[in-house]
Amino acid sequence: MQFLLDFIPVIAFFAAYLVKGDFFYATGVLMLVMPIALGLQWLRTRKFNRIYAASTALVLVFGALTLAFRNPTFLFWKPTVLNWAFAAVFLGSQYIGDKSVIERMLGGAAELKPAQWIRLNLAWVLFFVFVGALNLYVAYSYSEAFWVKFKLFGMLGITVIFVILQSVWLTLIARENEPAANDSGQ
Repeated sequence: MQFLLDFIPVIAFFAAYLVKGDFFYATGVLMLVMPIALGLQWLRTRKFNRIYAASTALVLVFGALTLAFRNPTFLFWKPTVLNWAFAAVFLGSQYIGDKSVIERMLGGAAELKPAQWIRLNLAWVLFFVFVGALNLYVAYSYSEAFWVKFKLFGMLGITVIFVILQSVWLTLIARENEPAANDSGQ
């Protein structure tokens, strides 16, 4: 359910752009739908997802600038700012606190050695830097219509591929970390 709520605004933006062919209209739709989805999330769980709340705040700020100056560049920058902020937080978490962000998120689902947690966290840092840079490349190298499609399909596809690769790596590492049956003393 959360996954669907997270993507409703992007789908609404995409649909509004397809129907009207107007980036500014689609931006207004996005600015309307994101806080509604955030409110629905709160009604359902009685808490806010901090990542989604930050994304909503950025959409409202960058969307308002886009509409005020009639310039899509502001909204083009929103995914990059968000991804690079994530990269900074993930990187900083390696040096602040006992556990990295990724270890706090996945610590109950995976047992990794400290060096493996660092490697996984750095993989996420590099992923966020890459996606942010790729977003700017697409925004400045291709048409507005292409960027709108990339925002929905490209970024989602890249994220899914990265998560699948991460899952494969975690599976391989989990097997490697398992004690051998002969080491159990039997």
